[in-house]
Amino acid sequence: MVTGMLLYYGGLGYYGMYMDPTYLLVIIGMLLCLGASALVNSTMNKYSRVRNMAGITGADAARRILNSEGLYDVTVECLSGRQGDHYDPRTKTVRLSQENYTSVSVTAVGVAAHECGHAIQHAKGYAPLSIRSALVPVVNIGSNLGIPLILIGVLLGWNQVLIQIGIWAFSLAVLFQLITLPVEFNASSRAVAKVEQYGLLGAQETMGCKKVLRAAALTYVAAAASSILQLLRLILLFGNNRRRND
Repeated sequence: MVTGMLLYYGGLGYYGMYMDPTYLLVIIGMLLCLGASALVNSTMNKYSRVRNMAGITGADAARRILNSEGLYDVTVECLSGRQGDHYDPRTKTVRLSQENYTSVSVTAVGVAAHECGHAIQHAKGYAPLSIRSALVPVVNIGSNLGIPLILIGVLLGWNQVLIQIGIWAFSLAVLFQLITLPVEFNASSRAVAKVEQYGLLGAQETMGCKKVLRAAALTYVAAAASSILQLLRLILLFGNNRRRND
């Protein structure tokens, strides 16, 4: 509702009967995200039907990688429901969806290896991961307050102080997305290296694993691009110092 009101005041409410041209940025961002999501779903579904020759589950693959790296203090857990696979640095836990935890597919091994890549990053003090983790509480506040602050600034007669604070707050979310890119790409690179090093997949299966991880990485690229476009739209609509009149 808040976002809708903001779009009115910054979009059609400002341009009257004409379509706000900055909506094109929103549409581009949406198409990028939809395209990346379709690709990752298609690729993961394809290789989730390909059984790896070693017959190891995602949980087995994760445990082998972690033990081989000396990360015996990192646990591997099975998630319930539709929660997403992730690594929790606070508890040193690799959490896999039930499907990837129990499946012997190429996708399951690739996803598990990727999350172990984050665990290895954490153990080695990988700087971008540390920066991203430190930004989480600040980004949560900024992403929640950015749009409301801009809306309040508009409602209070285009108060530029509130509007600019809102834009800067939203910028923190964009910064987080950008820092996420090297973290995710590096984790995937480590994942492929460990899969090959420890012989978890055959040569052809490893190619499938690489395709899965590349497709997944594109979702982060699309999300970052979409956030940048949204920030650009906010700047174009609300970033100058003169008051708009309907």
